[in-house]
Amino acid sequence: MNKEKAVVVFSGGQDSTTCLFWAKKKFKEVIAVSFDYNQKHKFELECAKDICKKYNVEHHILDLGLLNQLAPNSLTRVDIEVDKETPKDSLPNSFVDGRNMLFLTFVGVFAKQRGINNIITGVSQSDFSGYPDCRDVFIKSLNVTLNLAMDYQFEIHTPLMWINKAQTWELADELEVLDIIKNETLTCYNGIIGDGCGECPACKLRMNGYIEYMKSKEK
Repeated sequence: MNKEKAVVVFSGGQDSTTCLFWAKKKFKEVIAVSFDYNQKHKFELECAKDICKKYNVEHHILDLGLLNQLAPNSLTRVDIEVDKETPKDSLPNSFVDGRNMLFLTFVGVFAKQRGINNIITGVSQSDFSGYPDCRDVFIKSLNVTLNLAMDYQFEIHTPLMWINKAQTWELADELEVLDIIKNETLTCYNGIIGDGCGECPACKLRMNGYIEYMKSKEK
């Protein structure tokens, strides 16, 4: 297994950018792969592109427009407003059926063609917002499936799996990229870079984590 190269599933958001810099510390060569699935805010892809260019990371954008056709959701349809609160008895309408499964599968194909075994994704079971495809059991299951499907040895790394948003900020600080994560990433469901709109669930989760971490530093 080639332990010097890795591919990061990269959106340009807080989590995937933290994982990108984590990977740059761990591996000699890192490639970032983003997906165009007709998301409302194409600025997400521009943000990902800018970060990779600025920090010298090879970047590829793959077309996954079919996902929008198959799974209508608030991140891709202008007529669906993002839930401001996570529903108690159902998945939030920002959940895109099959997204992480497809992302990781396509990244697996991409990686194998280049002789790369390591795949990094920023999913977290601690802060998974009700998304079933962010769970550790899903990642482990898909890892086995990809290995069997392509007769190839992949290892899916999930640096954020067991940490919350405050600890994700802490990791960014340890990697000496806290300011980059705060000012140059796009996590907001409404497409606003940095601190975002402050209203959507992603912004609230991000900011609450930041406040919690900064308070812990003062102690």
